[in-house]
Amino acid sequence: MDQYIGRLLDDRYEILEVIGTGGMAVVYKALCHRLNRLVAIKILKDEFAGDEEFRRRFRAEGEAVAMLSHPNIVQVYDVSSVGGVNFIVMELIDGISLKQYMEKKGVLNWKETLHFAMQIAKGLEHAHSRGIVHRDIKPHNIMVLKNGSVKVMDFGIARVMNKSNTLTKEALGSVHYISPEQAKGGHTDNRSDIYSLGVVMYEMMTGRPPYDGESAVAVAIQHINGGARRPSALNPNIPYGLEQIIMKAMALEVRDRYVSATEMLQDMEEFRKNPAIAFPYHFLTDDATQVIHPDSMPGGGKLTTAEKKVMAKTGQKPAPERMSLHRKNAAPTREPPTSAKDPLTERRTTRQQVKEKKKEEQRNRVAATAIVVCSAVAVMAIIVFLVALFNGALLDQERDLVEVPYLQGQTFDDGLAEHYGDFNIHLNPKQYHDTYREGQIIDQQPAGGMKVQRGSDLYITVSMGPEPESKRMDNFVGASAEEAYALLEKQGYKPLTKKEPSYVYDAGVVTRTDPAANEEVKEGQTVYIYVSSGPDIVMQFMPELIGMDVEAAKKVMEPLGFTNVRYEPTESQRPVNEVVFQSVDKNKELDVTTQIIIQYSAGLQVETEPPEETTPPVTITVSFDVPERKVEYMLEVRRKGEDTVLASKQVPPGQTSTYVELTGRGTVYYDLYVDGEYQRTQEVYFDSSPAEE
Repeated sequence: MDQYIGRLLDDRYEILEVIGTGGMAVVYKALCHRLNRLVAIKILKDEFAGDEEFRRRFRAEGEAVAMLSHPNIVQVYDVSSVGGVNFIVMELIDGISLKQYMEKKGVLNWKETLHFAMQIAKGLEHAHSRGIVHRDIKPHNIMVLKNGSVKVMDFGIARVMNKSNTLTKEALGSVHYISPEQAKGGHTDNRSDIYSLGVVMYEMMTGRPPYDGESAVAVAIQHINGGARRPSALNPNIPYGLEQIIMKAMALEVRDRYVSATEMLQDMEEFRKNPAIAFPYHFLTDDATQVIHPDSMPGGGKLTTAEKKVMAKTGQKPAPERMSLHRKNAAPTREPPTSAKDPLTERRTTRQQVKEKKKEEQRNRVAATAIVVCSAVAVMAIIVFLVALFNGALLDQERDLVEVPYLQGQTFDDGLAEHYGDFNIHLNPKQYHDTYREGQIIDQQPAGGMKVQRGSDLYITVSMGPEPESKRMDNFVGASAEEAYALLEKQGYKPLTKKEPSYVYDAGVVTRTDPAANEEVKEGQTVYIYVSSGPDIVMQFMPELIGMDVEAAKKVMEPLGFTNVRYEPTESQRPVNEVVFQSVDKNKELDVTTQIIIQYSAGLQVETEPPEETTPPVTITVSFDVPERKVEYMLEVRRKGEDTVLASKQVPPGQTSTYVELTGRGTVYYDLYVDGEYQRTQEVYFDSSPAEE
């Protein structure tokens, strides 16, 4: 059993269980008895506790993160050292690491990648603005919460920018995500974090980091040399603009990267608004130009039997899809690498020059040989021509000419190739056409009526019919899942349903669609319908707030996630702003959406001497709000500032209100006591006016 389990640190933090282990420290789940909340405590391992350098680095982490306050950075509550135990108290995160998330989902789509990357960049932007460089950005140090937000954690090797900028002992950080300057033990700044973020984005889009090897040294050397493959070589679905962002962040030279996380966020925002954007910068790549051969013809239709026969007969391969002239949001052509001063480019240029010189020498030898051969062939050709002319061969060829048929407008079918056996028929890529129906021939080369040699090639283009009109997605939010599915299927789409929790919509109701309402969609497109599975109930323990300042109470409640808390002032003899009442008992577990009423003292009102009573007292039944308890307790009612008990009543368990008969005149203030302990003060008005007839 772990030596810290069950131990109480600093007379406050009770260690409950181990939730994670790192290189320098172990992370525990603990209960803070002072604020009655669960926290995470990172304790420096015993083998490092005796090393001053490790203790200094560990304290630096706490000091660094304590300077930060951002939704995308894990919050630090306390940094301390008690009895030789060095520890940091942090907020407890209910989620999984980005690494675990990626292992479950595999390659992420570009929308998820952008969603996570922008949050990480915002956290880094805040840290950098405070002079803090993380230096160990990797998926293992990014936590993904249930609501989809992320938090950057583990500033274990972070440093303040005004400290030493050079690593003297070791290049820190995980080797697969380390920047080239860190790998060399050189100067590091905020651009080192930007490089690591680029590597994380690369892995999210491809399912693997850009560099890998048999040892950490081998991977580090690859980072130093650069030349990573473009992510589109591994995942052709990555948009060009997003690829540019990743490769600029991962630039080998620090000066070629983004200057700041803010600048990178600006490009991410521009890409988010327009996924077809291309930025005015380039990047190096080792990839050769890629040629894509689709397995199917344009428009989603497979090759027909006739088309396959023609291609089998001629040995022709399917042609690549011809992009429609009306196609929107097409990514720009990926440009060849350009860099004038990059060392990698210079080395490649030198090697290329050597190859070209050798090729030039070889071409000269081949050219000399070719001249001799061509001369001999020319002489032979002249002789053959003269012989053929005198023998009438040319006249025979003229008699073998055939007329090209008029095929434009005809329907392409299985018998076309057999019917026109004098030609080798080839198929061009299909095209959309507003006039010709699907399957009709819209163009041919050579044109009909021409005289050509028998057995000549004949190229034809077949119509796919009119290009489908773009439609706008209907708004199905709030409709039933069955209704949305049926309507989308009827409209020619392919609906798929997915469930997600929702506090707004009842179970079975559509919360959103992808594409969203009013976005452009085409017939046959897959539409995802997200259906509510009901609220995702989150439970939390109620802390003890009575006796605290109201502002301090708010700071305790906010991190716990309670969303329905009402703070009310009430007259009390307790100090102003001190919490005097909470509607839920401490340590009670409840849904974070439950309404909670917190009352705090507004002080005592100054009373003037009441005039001589001229009206008789009246007896009324007064309703009092009382705290909900699990056991029965005694409620006592006293006139404010007095010790005399005017009324008392046993309150059963679970009750939140009770009734007491009181006698008085005008407005009277009463103090409520629970089992002899003061709770709050309540105003009561005795109306002695006669009732109307």
